[in-house]
Amino acid sequence: MFSHLPLSALRTFESAARLGSFKAAAEELNVTPTAVSHQIRGLEDWLGKPLFVRLGRGVRLSDEGERLQDGLHGALLEIGRTVDALRPQPHDDSLSLSATPAFAALWLIPRLGRFYRRHPGIRVRIETSNTLVDLQRDSSLDLAIRCGFGEHPQLLEIPLMEECFAAYGTPALVQRLPTGATELIGVAWPAPQPELPDWQDWIAAVGEDWPLHSVRRDYPDEHYALQAAIAGQGLVLASSVLVSDSLEKGLLRAYRADISLPGARYRVRHVPGRERRPAVRALLDWLAEEAA
Repeated sequence: MFSHLPLSALRTFESAARLGSFKAAAEELNVTPTAVSHQIRGLEDWLGKPLFVRLGRGVRLSDEGERLQDGLHGALLEIGRTVDALRPQPHDDSLSLSATPAFAALWLIPRLGRFYRRHPGIRVRIETSNTLVDLQRDSSLDLAIRCGFGEHPQLLEIPLMEECFAAYGTPALVQRLPTGATELIGVAWPAPQPELPDWQDWIAAVGEDWPLHSVRRDYPDEHYALQAAIAGQGLVLASSVLVSDSLEKGLLRAYRADISLPGARYRVRHVPGRERRPAVRALLDWLAEEAA
């Protein structure tokens, strides 16, 4: 039934498509780049369609290549899971997760001890990045947590929590406001974030004049902005999700808690099939509890 399928060439194609490079695929498969190029050229001849667009300094998938990769990656992942389930293994005790540096430092890691107490045999490897990750191409990652994901219908998605934005400062700072000037702390996003409120939105909602004359200080990451506020440098406009631990510890308080601006929704996403792994299932269940 499957005797006609060029399985070796399909495996080579999947590696090159996922990694976006013939050279990287050769390293992963422990063959030469020439062997990878030969396998893919043979597969293209067999299909009668180009799978890659050859560029001057690399390659990218053609439309036909994107279509083949979409179906092939999930199929090979499922085959791998089935084979791994049959092989004798001591423990399925580790998983990898991608999150932004701020979310990892301010929300996930302060709570992760509770997960380890419940599941002492599971190890969670955390990778941090402010850019979106391609879970279909990076098979080393099991889960990704982000807010403001784009549309990826080929991935499974679990909503975690909605965030809102408010102004926060140290208890001493909040107590003396609105008398006395203070700095307004924000984040210098590398790209526009139209779905997120900014200080102008908050100033319009609060209806007070003093913020119009305050100095603005922007930091390159939400984590740095919150640390500046905790140090008493000013008010920070922050996500309710990321500030929650600082509020619980009494490090920060809301100023004008009645003013709350909508933000985005945090979600966890993964390639279909990953949730069948016991370690992944355990972390997904725990994340849902914590988010609730």
